[in-house]
Amino acid sequence: MRRAGRVVAEMHERIRAMIRPGVTTRQLDGLARVVLSQHGAQSNFLGYHGYPAVICSSVNDVVVHGIPDETPLREGDIVSIDCGAIVDGYHGDAAFTVGVGQIGPQAQSLIDVTRRSLEAAIKEMVAGHKLGDVGHAVQATVERSGFDVVRDYVGHGIGTAMHEPPDVPNYGKPGRGKRLAVGDVLAVEPMVCQGSAETRVLDDGWTVVTVDGSLAAHWEHTIAVTDDGPQVLTLP
Repeated sequence: MRRAGRVVAEMHERIRAMIRPGVTTRQLDGLARVVLSQHGAQSNFLGYHGYPAVICSSVNDVVVHGIPDETPLREGDIVSIDCGAIVDGYHGDAAFTVGVGQIGPQAQSLIDVTRRSLEAAIKEMVAGHKLGDVGHAVQATVERSGFDVVRDYVGHGIGTAMHEPPDVPNYGKPGRGKRLAVGDVLAVEPMVCQGSAETRVLDDGWTVVTVDGSLAAHWEHTIAVTDDGPQVLTLP
């Protein structure tokens, strides 16, 4: 899983370096395919329930599952990139959100708070802690900053399949839920909105947007619970 995670990390690094005004999300998808090929890895997104791409590219009010297309990114947009890899049957999955060129302070704050909420959740991924501790860490970080956590979509276990039990909500009460044990691996993925967290799915059957049109951000890592504490597997 570390090997798969490193492939995902390289996909992120190279895509992030390519993001600028005028680039299309389909071009970003093409780069992700090159990275997978260079490592002999497979995509766990392409073909998943019919999904047509290697990355999800979610721009502005798109929360998750945006399909890459020929629309150029514009100065001031924010874009979330979610992608994964399979190496020898094991999965990695991670996401990040970044501004395109110069973005406004509120958009930057949304991105930063979402990232910090993931970092807070990772600190809770210690053997003996509960899933509620993880979700509460996300929720508390987000709500302190005046943003809202999406409840319609959650994180998940991950291993020899991309989505395994248990579900990992981005909200909860401390001390509740499944107890974490050494060997558990979770994909924790806060999805956070600038306005209301109410969502809807577009006619393509994939693209999830905010109902009120507000901006959304998404961060995710694949994290293992170990004897030495949490280890993030989707970092370089």
